[in-house]
Amino acid sequence: MVGMKLARRKFLRLEGIMRTSLRKAATPRRQMAPCGNDRRVLTRPLVAQHPRRRFLGLAAGAAALPAVSRIAWAQAYPSRPVRIIVAVPPGGGSDILARLMGQWLSERLGQQFLVENRPGGAGNIGTEAVVRARADGYTLLLVTNANAMNATLYEKLNFNFIRDIAPVASIMGAPFVMVVNPSHPAKTVPEFIAYAKANPGRINMASLGIGTGTHMSGELFKMMTGVNMVQVPYRGDAPALTDLISGQVQVMFCNTVSSIEHIRAGSLRALAVTSATRSDALPDLPTVGEFVQGYEVSAWWGFGAPKNTLAEIVEKLNKEINAGLADLKMKARLAELGGTALPGSPAEFGKLIADETEKWAKVIKFAGIKPE
Repeated sequence: MVGMKLARRKFLRLEGIMRTSLRKAATPRRQMAPCGNDRRVLTRPLVAQHPRRRFLGLAAGAAALPAVSRIAWAQAYPSRPVRIIVAVPPGGGSDILARLMGQWLSERLGQQFLVENRPGGAGNIGTEAVVRARADGYTLLLVTNANAMNATLYEKLNFNFIRDIAPVASIMGAPFVMVVNPSHPAKTVPEFIAYAKANPGRINMASLGIGTGTHMSGELFKMMTGVNMVQVPYRGDAPALTDLISGQVQVMFCNTVSSIEHIRAGSLRALAVTSATRSDALPDLPTVGEFVQGYEVSAWWGFGAPKNTLAEIVEKLNKEINAGLADLKMKARLAELGGTALPGSPAEFGKLIADETEKWAKVIKFAGIKPE
């Protein structure tokens, strides 16, 4: 506790020095010029004191701070609330998971980690908000499969995800579940394929929009089975599941976080999970791959930050997130949501993002998928 107080004092003192220097930079200096025995004051500022140049010089100096100052800065973090940007509406699986981890970090680090929903653009609006945020650790992004898929699907994004977002920590992995309305005649994956082939274009498939995991899971299924389904995009899990339960759409590849309670309650019929192995949360369900050889899709979540965020801050967040994933109560809660903890380093999370980006680039290009 004493160490933390000292670190905060160093941090605040450093901030004060920076502010004072910036004020001085913005104030023109006056120059004395001799004229015989008379010294007149020239009001013209010295050439080298342009505020912007002064600021850039200070910024360069700050970037070259010794390691001890960087460590002190990280030790004092966070000194105010932190935003977690979730690029989907409230109520879905991503929102639930972000709030769960935000509560853990708030309790561990003594500042609030607040979820801010920024839906739209298949997640690109929220992602860009984080890309444009200051790299100070006070704006984080809940990273999902959609980010890896959008990197290829959208050719004219205002950012490059792998370049502009620093991986902080992976959180959880989970399968998608192929679910249908209980009134649907198919009770197994082979029965569904047979029904879909007998009724081409008459099955409506709910998704969370082009490029999302729910959409791409269905596209991969269509590509590998030869069935024809019509995608119906929604702006969130809640409205999509509402329409699926009411029979407005017939099938959805939904993450377990959003769907598992509906499955247990009997309001949805689960046909299979999309992961390579069966899910501990739904052990009686087969995998899609048991009927469609080679099919595998998994959902995953993690935290990212704007590029150039101090490595010490990234490591601090990674350490606390991994501590949460090792906590027995947290692990039990993730299991209830149908997921498995994914502890690891920032570099390991970065590799997962890169591998998933490469995988989905092949699917998107092969299937010729284009954004609307």
